[in-house]
Amino acid sequence: MQFAALKNSKAKLWVEGRKNTFEYLEQNISESEEIIWIHASSLGEFEQARPLIETIKNEYSKYKVLVTFYSPSGYEVRKDFPQADYVCYLPLDTQKNANRFVELINPAFTFFVKYDFWVNYLNELQKRDHKHYVISAIFRNNHYFFKKKGRWMLNILSKFDHLFVQNEDSKYMLLTKNITQVSNVGDTRFDRVLDITKNAKELTILESFKGEIPLFIGGSTWTQGEEMIIEFIKHYGIRFKYVIAPHEIHLSAVDKLESQIDLEVLRYSNANAQNAKNAQVLIVDNIGLLSSLYAYADVAYIGGGFGKGIHNTLEAANFGMPIFIGPNNEKFQEATDLKELGVAIEIKSAQEMIAQCDLLLTHPNKWNELKEKSAKYVENKAGATEKIVRSVFYLPQ
Repeated sequence: MQFAALKNSKAKLWVEGRKNTFEYLEQNISESEEIIWIHASSLGEFEQARPLIETIKNEYSKYKVLVTFYSPSGYEVRKDFPQADYVCYLPLDTQKNANRFVELINPAFTFFVKYDFWVNYLNELQKRDHKHYVISAIFRNNHYFFKKKGRWMLNILSKFDHLFVQNEDSKYMLLTKNITQVSNVGDTRFDRVLDITKNAKELTILESFKGEIPLFIGGSTWTQGEEMIIEFIKHYGIRFKYVIAPHEIHLSAVDKLESQIDLEVLRYSNANAQNAKNAQVLIVDNIGLLSSLYAYADVAYIGGGFGKGIHNTLEAANFGMPIFIGPNNEKFQEATDLKELGVAIEIKSAQEMIAQCDLLLTHPNKWNELKEKSAKYVENKAGATEKIVRSVFYLPQ
């Protein structure tokens, strides 16, 4: 990582950010404080932890919350999160670091989000008999833990006080390994998404831009997805209004995207309620708006499905709409569920997306049915945070 930091800005943040972690904690944390430690690998895992953090701060204010991150993409975005009392990088997982860290913060409760199981830290928590849990976890039979060479790690996982998993398959995998302190409570992200919906921003620019025309949104798009959207736009023309929110908003990438679109394009940074009316395509060149943008959409394409995995489908689903996704989605429980409902439609090309959209346009009742299923899916899956809190803090069921 130190070698990579010479040329890679993210690696540099990873290295530099860890240099003063112990000094930061020693200067700020008091021995008299009761700490709840929550570890998230990156930004996505933090969003899963967020409903738990907010519940703790609202209902158990005697505790101080420490949030640690492995990745700069989580820490740099959420280092000033107001409901966390302390935020820092997790020091490298060595025996010396883990011993010093756990002794220093002396956590009353620890929560690991989804994965990121660090052996030395877990050993320290278990030696000291500190309460520690994993939330929103998913386990698959091809995971390292369930292979012969990973059995030693399975022994460490078996000593968690409780494992809160997302689905029955994960629960079954653990039960077959004699890990019985496990509950299928679902994914805390559903609670977060419902909260986002309740607090979605009213965007006058979007209201003006959309008017009475159906709106297509491409959310967190990458190059391959944008190429498909460009073909989609060529096919449908002014039949839709289009919003594209790229995952990367570098100026050169936005310039290139805009140059490939024949219709009237407007960048969100230059938009107002007046000029938005005349534009056909709105490119969102800032961050933090996507979850509110979905409130205005009728159909969405979610980016990332042609790489390692897709981006967040739940925010779009919660506002009720059919969703197009790429083929690399099998590791995402919500994508599997939404595909089974017919809400998420897997596509491999622009032609497939156009064909599926034509089908929806010729069957408006089907379109409305999918919208209803989409919104209900998120609502019905919510509640994981409350189940975790009741279990951990021994509230009556």
